[in-house]
Amino acid sequence: MQQDKHPDYRPVVFRDRAAGYAFLTRSTAASDQTIEWDDGQTYPVVDVEISSESHPFYTGKARTVDSEGRVARFERRYGGEAPDAGTGG
Repeated sequence: MQQDKHPDYRPVVFRDRAAGYAFLTRSTAASDQTIEWDDGQTYPVVDVEISSESHPFYTGKARTVDSEGRVARFERRYGGEAPDAGTGG
C-alpha cells in the first residue's frame, strides 16, 4: 500500500441510540466524539440511527403487508377478478 493514500483504519465504536446498544469494530469512519470502552481505552464513537439491535428484520418485529387489501383495491380499480396464477392465464 502506498503511504498517505488510504484512510486511517482503526477501532471505532458504533452506538445505536434507539436500542441503547454499542459495539466496537474497525472502520475508516471519522468522528470528533469519543467514548471510554469497557477495556479502559478511549475510542471515537459514531452514532447510528439503526443497527441489528433495532432493525425490524433482525428483531422479528417487522410490519406485515396487507396483501388481501391490495388485491381488493386492484379489483375495485380495474374491475373484474385478478387472473388465477395457477391456471397459466
